[in-house]
Amino acid sequence: MIRCAAAVVLAITLHPTLAGAQDTVITVNVPSADVYRGATTASPVIGHVTNGTVLPVMRNLGSWVRVPWPGAEDGVAYLHVSMGIIGPVGAAAPVARPAPRSSSAPAPPTITTPPPTRAPANERVVPRSQPNVRPISHIVGIGGLFGSTSRFGASARTWRNKHVGIQMAFTRDTMTSDVAADRVTSWQLEPGFVYALFDRVSDYVWVRPYVGTALNFGHQTLEPAAPLAVGPTSDNSVGLRVFGGGELTYAGMTQFGLSVDVGYSHVPTSFPGFEARPLSVSISGHWYIK
Repeated sequence: MIRCAAAVVLAITLHPTLAGAQDTVITVNVPSADVYRGATTASPVIGHVTNGTVLPVMRNLGSWVRVPWPGAEDGVAYLHVSMGIIGPVGAAAPVARPAPRSSSAPAPPTITTPPPTRAPANERVVPRSQPNVRPISHIVGIGGLFGSTSRFGASARTWRNKHVGIQMAFTRDTMTSDVAADRVTSWQLEPGFVYALFDRVSDYVWVRPYVGTALNFGHQTLEPAAPLAVGPTSDNSVGLRVFGGGELTYAGMTQFGLSVDVGYSHVPTSFPGFEARPLSVSISGHWYIK
């Protein structure tokens, strides 16, 4: 029993942020600070607080603090530590001391800075410009992808609103056959739509599950294994792909989104024996520039 008590005391001593989280506040010292749903600037902004607002710190995550926010679905929100000063509850406000004066000069008035006021629970303030702060809202992202076969290429995704997105992929694929030594090379252009089902935000990650569909415009070329008089043969095709997956964003890398999805494709081919596999797994990464 004594050893257990000593271990608890040691853990609290080594983690002062856990021991004093309920007695700590953050005082906003910028004109307007964004309040986020998750501990990443990629998560939605759910409110704003003005200069001088004091919020109790529920948990200190290093670069972020969790604060109570009644307007949120789960009653909590996140504020970046660069937006304010973290300190104990009831810290004394700075007082401007008068300069030394002669006995004949009138005494100047003492100027005392009033303590910061707490923001009402439902207060929303129109944001003003914040120098050196560039939030990433995950609107436009560019990157690449590769599939479970030999599919790889470039990809771009843009979210029009909270749920609806548009994506474009340009990929190359190579197919072989069990009955022939030839090879089919396929270039594919896939414009599509994605729909985000919901957002799941935690202290360190933001997960956005989605479903989608895309048209597949392909250009296939049959390359003979041995030199022939006819040479390569090409054909065009139009197919359809439906898929579902999710996009994952980490708090430490807010501009990068990693997506994994499973899809079913129906892509016709003019070359017997070179049918594409209907089920596929794709992994893509997008660097959000806006």
